[in-house]
Amino acid sequence: MTDAVKPARVDAWLWAVRVYKTRSAATTACRAGHVRVNGERAKAAQPVRPGDELRVRVAGFDRILVVRQTITKRVGAALAAAAVDDRTPPPPPRELTAFVPTRDRGAGRPTKRERRETDRLRGR
Repeated sequence: MTDAVKPARVDAWLWAVRVYKTRSAATTACRAGHVRVNGERAKAAQPVRPGDELRVRVAGFDRILVVRQTITKRVGAALAAAAVDDRTPPPPPRELTAFVPTRDRGAGRPTKRERRETDRLRGR
């Protein structure tokens, strides 16, 4: 078997492609149910192969990753990016809410008059 076809542990692969900072963090995420391989909850030792789809919850957001190449050792960023196909949809655009008054940085503390005007604009 060549390295590209040999299966890799899901926690080691997630660490190697820099989804998680440490392998133990990847293992913890698997135990907590934040990693799914092809729609099923994955244990840390579950093997992944090229073509598998992973749904990974990182910092409260789901990422959809497809395995292009299995790697088990941490490699350079360019090689790590080549081993994964990120199909995560872009986040929705932030909606502009009502006008929120802002002060210039370094302008200091607002005066009593400025504070009243700000409160009036905010509807307080």
